Amino acid sequence: MKLKRAAIAVIIGLFVYLSLYSWNLRSGQLDRLAGFTGLEIVKWVLWPCEYVHDQSVEFWDKYVYLVGLKQLNDQLSSQNDLMRLEIMKLREKAAEAERYQSLLEIKPVRNWKTDGARIIAQRMGPSAALDSIIINKGVVSGVGPDTPVITPLGVVGRVVEPGLSASKALLLTDLNSRISVRGQIHRSTGLLVGNGEGEPLSVKYMKLNAPVTEGEILVTSGLAGLFPPGLPVAKITSVERSDISLFLNVEAIPLVDMENTEEVLLLHRVVPDSNSTAGNVNSTVQSDNSTTAEGR
Repeated sequence: MKLKRAAIAVIIGLFVYLSLYSWNLRSGQLDRLAGFTGLEIVKWVLWPCEYVHDQSVEFWDKYVYLVGLKQLNDQLSSQNDLMRLEIMKLREKAAEAERYQSLLEIKPVRNWKTDGARIIAQRMGPSAALDSIIINKGVVSGVGPDTPVITPLGVVGRVVEPGLSASKALLLTDLNSRISVRGQIHRSTGLLVGNGEGEPLSVKYMKLNAPVTEGEILVTSGLAGLFPPGLPVAKITSVERSDISLFLNVEAIPLVDMENTEEVLLLHRVVPDSNSTAGNVNSTVQSDNSTTAEGR
């Protein structure tokens, strides 16, 4: 029974196959249907692979782009840092040029010549007891003991230890500093004494009846011969009269910011040439003699 059914199914199948085959030979519909169906099947089979490929390529492109972008960003960041450093250098040079310009604008003092110097250290020594600075000029540059040190704002101090190519200068705020001064307006004289770093200056030996006011500028008097007269030194901050002293209690502050000063000027006394002086005297005598002869 089973064999009979199987035989019948085979015969029916062959009949259907041969019929379809014959029909396909005449019309070609089955070939077109098979091609269409095959393309769809191929599409859906290949689509996951194509999707994975596209995503991989996109990821790789993004990775390469990000790597290149990071390299470019690092390069630009490095260039930016270099430009910032260059700008800082240019600003420092501009500030230095401005400071040098202010030094050059100082009017020359009669019988004195100026020489620029740079501060290279402050408060040097075993205990740094002296309120001092170290400058980069020494005996080779003509620096000697008591050479005045100034800035466009006023007096800084004087050289106390000249070296070969560097020197130590004592600031006017030091306890050992003494400068003869007078008021710029009322011309009252006194001795400006340092009281140490951060402390106000004291003006000693200014008489009780001396005309002096707060805010008046003190200038060098030139009496001691160490400084030329007329250099600004300090500004008076307080004036008090005492019942037990013959002198005023006067305090002042320096005009120069000692801590933030970088460049200074050194004053060198100009020694008149004896030959030129003698020549001037001789020419004057000859002129007087010729005048006398003409009068005769």
